Amino acid sequence: MMRRFGSLKKLIASSPEKHFQRRCLSPPATAPLLSTENEPKMPPFDYTPPPYSGPTADEILRKRKEYLSPSMFCFYDKPLNIVDGKMQYLFDDSGRRYLDAFGGIATVCCGHCHPDVVQTIVNQTKKLQHSTILYLNNEISDFAEALASKLPGDLKVVFFTNSGTEANELAMMIAKLYTGCNDIISLRNAYHGNAAGTMGATAQCNWKFNVVQTGVHHAMNPDPYRGVFGSDGEKYAKDVHDLIQYGTSGNIAGFICEAIQGVGGIVELAPGYLSAVHSTIKKAGGLFISDEVQSGFARTGSHFWGFESHDVVPDIVTMAKGIGNGIPLGAVVTTPEIAQVLTRRSYFNTFGGNPVCTAAGHAVLKVIEKEKLQENAQVVGSYLKERLNALKDKYEIIGDVRGRGLMLGVELVTDRQQKTPANAEILHVMDQMKEMGVLVGKGGFYGNVFRITPPLCFTKEDADYFVDVMDHAMSKI
Repeated sequence: MMRRFGSLKKLIASSPEKHFQRRCLSPPATAPLLSTENEPKMPPFDYTPPPYSGPTADEILRKRKEYLSPSMFCFYDKPLNIVDGKMQYLFDDSGRRYLDAFGGIATVCCGHCHPDVVQTIVNQTKKLQHSTILYLNNEISDFAEALASKLPGDLKVVFFTNSGTEANELAMMIAKLYTGCNDIISLRNAYHGNAAGTMGATAQCNWKFNVVQTGVHHAMNPDPYRGVFGSDGEKYAKDVHDLIQYGTSGNIAGFICEAIQGVGGIVELAPGYLSAVHSTIKKAGGLFISDEVQSGFARTGSHFWGFESHDVVPDIVTMAKGIGNGIPLGAVVTTPEIAQVLTRRSYFNTFGGNPVCTAAGHAVLKVIEKEKLQENAQVVGSYLKERLNALKDKYEIIGDVRGRGLMLGVELVTDRQQKTPANAEILHVMDQMKEMGVLVGKGGFYGNVFRITPPLCFTKEDADYFVDVMDHAMSKI
C-alpha cells in the first residue's frame, strides 16, 4: 500500500508549484479523474435548484484575483462555483449536487438555508435591519436569555460580537481586567483567531505573522495521537503548572483552549487533562476560557458544549460559527461578577446584538431543539466514526480516526509507525471525492487531516455515502 502512494508523492514533488498547492489546499493538476464505474450512488434528495444565470466561475475568479486579498485561497485546482444550498447539500453553477461534509467550516449546523432560520431572517429584515443597542429591542434580550439557559452555573451574561476572533479577543481582555494580570496560557497547535491578541494565543506558525505578540505562553498539546505522553492527561497538565512557575509571576490572567481543536486537526484533549489544568489555573488566580467556536451548539452530540464532556465549568465561554448557521455572529458569555469589569470604561460594539443576527441565532436554537439535532449528531456521528474506523483497518494510510459527534477527523500518514504526514495523498483523495460529489475539509498543522464537520441534519445514508466515496477514492490511488 505504501509503495503505491510513494509514486504520487514524487509526481507532486516534481511540480514547481508544490509549495503553493500545499499551502492553498489545491490538488495536483495532473490528478486523474476516476471512472464512474462502480462509484457509490448519492442518496436521493427532493430539491432542484433554479437555473443559474450569473457570471462564470472564470469571471468570478478573475475579479477575485484583481479585487480581493491575495491571501484568500480556494479548495481544489479548479475552484467550485457554489450557487445554491439546501440542508446538507450544495449545488454548483451547473446544478450538480454535492454532499457537504464540511458545513462551511463547522458553521452550518441546522442545514443550508433552513426554512425556519431563513424565514426568521426575512421577517426581521422587513421590520428592522439595524438600530443600535442604545435603544431597546426584544430580539437581543430574548436570544441572550435563551442562550444563557443552555449554559451551566452562573454563566448568564452575554456580550454579542460579530465573529469568533472578536469573541476570543474580548474574552482575553476581560480575563486580564478581572485578574489584574496579563499572562495568558494557550495550547500548542491551537487556533483562536487572527487579530492581535488571538494571533498570540494561536500556536501554529502557519497562522502567525511576524508581529509583536506578548504575554502568551503555549503549553504542551495534550494530543493522544502525536503527543509525547499519549493519552495521559495529567502528565500534560504538569506542563501548565511548570509554565506558571517558571514563565510568569505565579499569577495569570487566564487559560484558553478548545475542547476539540478544529483548525489543529480535530484533536481531542487527553482524558483527565482539562480537570487537572482547571485546578492549576484556579490556584494561579486565572480564569478558564472555553473556546466553543467550533465544538459548541450540539456538534459533539454527547453534549451541547464541548467542555461539558470534561466535567468542568468555565469562567468564560466564547462562541460563533454554529451560533447563527452562517450569519456573522459571535458571543462571549460569563458571570455577572466578571462581566462588571467592562463597566470601568465604555465598551461598545456597533453590530453586536444586531436584531437580524440575534433573531437568526434564536431561530437556530429553536431548530436544534425541535429537530433533535444534538441527538442526531450523537447517533449519526457515532455510526460514521465506526465506519471510518473500519476504513482505517482496510487502509494503512489512515493513521488515526478521532473526534465526537459530527466533529470528526481522519489523519492520513504514509508510515503508521513514524506518523509521516501524507500531504500529497490527502490532496489526491480530496479531489477524487469532489469528483464523486463529496466536499470535505482539511486541516491540521501538517495539512493531512480530513475535517468532517457537516450540517447536523446529516443522515446515516449520507454517512454511508461519504465513507463509500472515501473508500472508492483510496482504492484508486
